[in-house]
Order: sequence, then structure tokens, then C-alpha cells
Amino acid sequence: MKRLYAQHEATEEGFRTFEDLEVYKKARQFRKAMYGVTRRLPDFEKYERASQIRRASVSLTNNIAEGHGRFHHLEQLKFLFHARGSLQELIDDLNVCEDESYLPRSEVAALKEQAKEVQRLISGYARYLRARKFGSDLTVQETVNDSTI
Repeated sequence: MKRLYAQHEATEEGFRTFEDLEVYKKARQFRKAMYGVTRRLPDFEKYERASQIRRASVSLTNNIAEGHGRFHHLEQLKFLFHARGSLQELIDDLNVCEDESYLPRSEVAALKEQAKEVQRLISGYARYLRARKFGSDLTVQETVNDSTI
């Protein structure tokens, strides 16, 4: 499994913060990029759309950070799923920017690729947390065993 922590040395106590998480680092970069988008929106979108994008962008990184600070794995997962929801909201905001020609299609596509990477890391981190708690066998059997019928 890909390392979810950066290649940093741990502190003297061995504790790592949410800032060491690769998922947080990538989400933070994406948040910065989305803040850049808000500065380029037309004046009539500066209040509503820009405000919404900024809130969702901060929610993305805040939820990763808050989940990392929770003790129980289910709470950690809950906050990761909130972060993933905020990310999906931002992708929809990018669709608005494309549909209304606020940004060039190529820039929207590049930002969506960045969002996909963040989503991949969120999902990977969620799998890591589940596996750490429940073990590696997380398969769900969807077929009926004929011998039990």
C-alpha cells in the first residue's frame, strides 16, 4: 500500500500531524488552486459563487484535519467522507465555471485531474483506516451460497 505519510522524520515523540498526510498536502494544493479560481470569477459571482467555493475548499482540508484528530476510526472515516463530499461540490463548481465560460476548458480539465488525485488519496486513506481497524479482508459477499438454500 502506498505510504500515506510523507517521507519526513517523525518528531521526537514519534507523532505525526495531519500536515504529514499526503492526502492533506494534495488537498491543500487543490484548495489553493480553487482560491485562485475565485479571484478570477466575474464581479457578479464574487459574492455567491466565490464564497461557496472558498467554504467548500476549506471544508475539504478542515475535515481531513479534524478526522485525523479523532480517536475513533469511524469518526475519522466520517470526516473523510465529508471531505470527499466537499470535493465533489468543488467539481460541480468547476462544471459551472466551464458551462458559463468563466475558465478555459483546458484549465477546468487540469483542475478536475487534480481533484481526481485528491479523491484517490481520500479513498486510499479511508481503505487504510478500515484495514487498520478491521484487517485486510473487507470484501462483501453479494451472492447466495447454494448450500444454504
